[in-house]
Amino acid sequence: MEGEFILAEVQLDNLVVKRESKSYVDSLHAILTHTGQFQGAKYLLSGYTGMAFKLSVHRRLLPMSVTAYGQWGEAHRPGIDNLGIFTIWDGGRTRHSTFDYYQLDAVQWVKRSLDEGKGVIYWIPEFGVIHGYDDDDCIFYLQDGSSKQPQILLYDNFGLNFTGFWYCQIFGEQIPIPKQDMLLESLRFAIEDWDIPYRLLPDQNIASGRLAYDVWVQALRSGDYDPSGATYLLESYCQSRNEIRMYLQDMQGIWDELDQAYSCYDQLGTLIHQMRGFMIQQEDKWTLELDAPDKLAQVLMEAKALEEQAVHFFRIISLNFPDRKRSTVPRWGAHSAR
Repeated sequence: MEGEFILAEVQLDNLVVKRESKSYVDSLHAILTHTGQFQGAKYLLSGYTGMAFKLSVHRRLLPMSVTAYGQWGEAHRPGIDNLGIFTIWDGGRTRHSTFDYYQLDAVQWVKRSLDEGKGVIYWIPEFGVIHGYDDDDCIFYLQDGSSKQPQILLYDNFGLNFTGFWYCQIFGEQIPIPKQDMLLESLRFAIEDWDIPYRLLPDQNIASGRLAYDVWVQALRSGDYDPSGATYLLESYCQSRNEIRMYLQDMQGIWDELDQAYSCYDQLGTLIHQMRGFMIQQEDKWTLELDAPDKLAQVLMEAKALEEQAVHFFRIISLNFPDRKRSTVPRWGAHSAR
């Protein structure tokens, strides 16, 4: 249109991803603090969205265990809803015949989000943030927190990576939700994630929640596991359980049962200290000590018992309040996620 000004290049300043948590939480925190839609510490965001409670373990402890906690769109949406933020996401398999069309469309709506000053979550892998673009060179700028220098992504290569999956998510406006409501919903996320054994059916190589502990222990005791994956999984686990401990510590005094649940995670913190001691650094990489698997397996079973007890207290809290999201069936009936 005549007179319409189209930006050829955008880079969002002061949007910085720092790797500390699950890569999705790291990316989300960078975007929402940049837009002013979240002012709290990262462990609070991890708690409110329920991401801290997600635990998934591949039977061979592959590194992908950490991000294999479900169908990403459906796994992330409830947490973003709990923050009161409008979101749109898309993703799928790059082998699908329609991928080229989705790719062209996604490039345009990603640019629109950046024009509005909002970063975009993108599967690199793992998750990172698209924080700029340049139409002259047909490139996006993105970061995953591993380096201060941005990575370059050609528009033509959008969505292409060795995993065969693509995923992208943008964010809109926000409505206020009482903190106690967000807390209660996050505890219900924790209960669901603890109880559901398989999030990626029909595939049963990846277990979730309570069963994830058993699969993890079985792999360690059998010796049939990926060494680098075992270390990465343990690092991620220690971080997420520490986030839960800090999250519940901040929420003390709201409900007696929540204080009891915090006590469980505080005790788990002692076990985490032991687990971190099972790793040694070799050539700038962390790895498990030779005699660590058996010791780690034993400590993990103790951790499972503590987490089972904590979830029991979450259930008591949940039962004290109506849960319309899960007790109301729409008139068209219940259906499974696509």
